[in-house]
Amino acid sequence: MIWIVFLEFLLAMTPNAPVALEYVHVALGFVIVGLAYYDFNGLRQTAVPARVKRIAKSTLQLSVVMGILGFLLFFNFGAAWTIVFGVTVWGLILFIHVVNAFAIITQAAAVAIAYDMWEDKEFAKETAPGEVPAMPVPKKSDASPKP
Repeated sequence: MIWIVFLEFLLAMTPNAPVALEYVHVALGFVIVGLAYYDFNGLRQTAVPARVKRIAKSTLQLSVVMGILGFLLFFNFGAAWTIVFGVTVWGLILFIHVVNAFAIITQAAAVAIAYDMWEDKEFAKETAPGEVPAMPVPKKSDASPKP
């Protein structure tokens, strides 16, 4: 999900982009909402700490808001209505859309890291102040073929 949101940023920031990229952006938006639901629903079925579940839930909620805002942007809602200092309603919606996109990518990363730490029980292993231990070497499973 993080990489898809990153790709969305790149698509949205492409100067003089062909119209087809706008449709790719919309399609990937649907993918993000689907992944946010899939991630939240999957986490809900685990014993992961409550904070991780709440962050995943809010990521899903933000992705739905993004879809609604994107719909309004796609149809140029409020483009002719100036609020103040030349800012239109459409421009305000775009600003909120972008801020929410940053929130989604940040929260998705937080959920991924927290889940991995929970799954590997890393949160229970403290380190000495100033120490940065090397990455642990994965243990070989008994299911692997013997030489």
